[in-house]
Amino acid sequence: MKHLFAILLCVFAFSCKAQPAMELTTTNKKAKKAYESSLVYLDSRQYDKALAELKSAQQADPNFVEAYILEANVHMELRQWEKAIEQFKKSFAINPGFFPASYSDCGYCEMRVGKYAEAKADYETFLKVMRKSTPEKMINNAKTQIASCDFAINAMAHPVPFNPKSIGNGINSDACEYFPNVTADDQTFLITRNRQERDPNTGALMMSQEDFYISYRDDNGKWSTAQNMGGPLNSTRNEGAPSLSADGRFLFFAACDEDYMGYGPNRQGFGSCDIFFSQKHGGMWTPPVNVGAPINTGAWETQPSFSSDGKTLYFISSRNGGFGSSDIYMAELGPDSKWSPVVNLGADINTAGKEEAVFIHPDNQTLYFASDGHTGMGGLDLYVCRRQADGKWGKPENLGYPINTFNDESGLIVNGLGDIAYYSSDREGTLGCDDIWMFDLPKSLRPTTVTFMQGKVFDKTTKKPIGAGFELVDLATGKTAIASTSDPVTGEFTVCIPVNADYALNVNSEGYCFYTESFRLKESTDPNKPYKMDVPLIPLTVGGGGELKNVYFETGKFDLRPESEVELNKLIAFLNANPTMKIELSGHTDNVGDKKANQVLSENRARAVYVYLVSHGVDAKRLSYKGYGDTQPKVANDTPEHRQMNRRTEYKITAI
Repeated sequence: MKHLFAILLCVFAFSCKAQPAMELTTTNKKAKKAYESSLVYLDSRQYDKALAELKSAQQADPNFVEAYILEANVHMELRQWEKAIEQFKKSFAINPGFFPASYSDCGYCEMRVGKYAEAKADYETFLKVMRKSTPEKMINNAKTQIASCDFAINAMAHPVPFNPKSIGNGINSDACEYFPNVTADDQTFLITRNRQERDPNTGALMMSQEDFYISYRDDNGKWSTAQNMGGPLNSTRNEGAPSLSADGRFLFFAACDEDYMGYGPNRQGFGSCDIFFSQKHGGMWTPPVNVGAPINTGAWETQPSFSSDGKTLYFISSRNGGFGSSDIYMAELGPDSKWSPVVNLGADINTAGKEEAVFIHPDNQTLYFASDGHTGMGGLDLYVCRRQADGKWGKPENLGYPINTFNDESGLIVNGLGDIAYYSSDREGTLGCDDIWMFDLPKSLRPTTVTFMQGKVFDKTTKKPIGAGFELVDLATGKTAIASTSDPVTGEFTVCIPVNADYALNVNSEGYCFYTESFRLKESTDPNKPYKMDVPLIPLTVGGGGELKNVYFETGKFDLRPESEVELNKLIAFLNANPTMKIELSGHTDNVGDKKANQVLSENRARAVYVYLVSHGVDAKRLSYKGYGDTQPKVANDTPEHRQMNRRTEYKITAI
């Protein structure tokens, strides 16, 4: 109705300029009376009666241009695009220059049904006949839509591959399914299901309930029947727009104050739709908690997407200071478990229109979202943009036709491998009002492929599961790519690993020696073969310690390579956290070459680590170093791989 009443005011305003004393263009009393009656019906939203009165007005005076324009705008409000176009065209035939803004409105309707050439012509006509008082916003919009028409015509002439198929009856039902989520290993699927009940006689909606449902992939690759996730996540109110973390252990979702106010202290809202959070411990979800300020405000916050880096939350907000009606924002979770100030993703991504349904891929480099403000096919289109080398986001790219059409497209996600996209649609073949569909994502639109590591953290001595922190650090940049934790009850974990870099993995838990692993993925890897690895943590005891798997030297030398600094800085942090601890640093070689030379090399390499630690503030009294040459092999020196394993640097606790 907001759009319709704005149009009515414009009609009256332009009529005033052309007609004295608010006179209409008709002199027919019957036409005037019917027109005025239609306004009364519109005020109470009785659209059918209003349309009937407008038809009477047109019959009484076939040249009554206002009646055609008003009927066109009623059909626009009802999203009856073809009928609106028909009435606009009739008004143009009667008086082409009466209400120039109608050409822009007609162009909008034509875009909504895919008539791009006609829409472009009408927008161009609007720019030619518009009045001097036309707002700049309307002029800019017309220019943008002309560009979109050109894009759409070209896109339809050059379609991208698109083969959508239903995800299957395990997840889809005769209810509405939307907002899909999938874990990075493509084994767990989460949806929002809206169960509706209608009066069998009148069709009136009696009940609408949004809940979360979850499905698991079986040994045959099929999805199990989706089950209601139950309490404490689902309540008697509505839950929606969920974001399941890449490892399936964290859940962010949206709920509104009319649903949650008074529904428990943790579910209090800030005045509109807010974002809530829950964590899985040993298979059980914690009661949802409002994530609080600065993410939530009195405005509308919804549709969260939690990054696989374990600290960044992307979301949609209508708060003041944005570029349009709703923008994409982000905030980071700090070491103190507090959220950073919220940041708008900027004018390259956000527009004067609306952005929604943001999704950050597990590669943490590729962002998908829906927008009606960028050049596209009309309405909401799907876009992808990629993080650049400087950390900034690149220009959004339209996913193309027929992924995007003249209809609204939204809510797309992509699996960890980056080859399959999932989305919600009511396209032909849908079981209910909306179903989840899937399609092969064209290669040009795919994110960076990620593989993943799964396993369990446990006490090496007692075998008891441990909750531990994971950190995957890019060796080239020293920046943390992924942060996560293992389940505090089961010790299980899933860590995403983008396959375009080399990484150091660090695992930490209070009371244990820190654990390291190396992932050299810059060359090539098979993402279909994820890493299965258990992590045995050694308690902090004299004699305990571990291998520094990400300390590297130049071949045959004892010069530390730059990527070693990541691991050595973690060792420094470990020592700082345990200020009374003393350690021995040891160097080891394989059995190739002269034994004396190997002995000297191993000692020099141990000393190089010692020098680095001392030069970075560690008290030399807490450190000692020793070279062992080839006298303490981990494995037999019988293959190149085994000899590589024996060339290593270790630390051992000598005092606590």
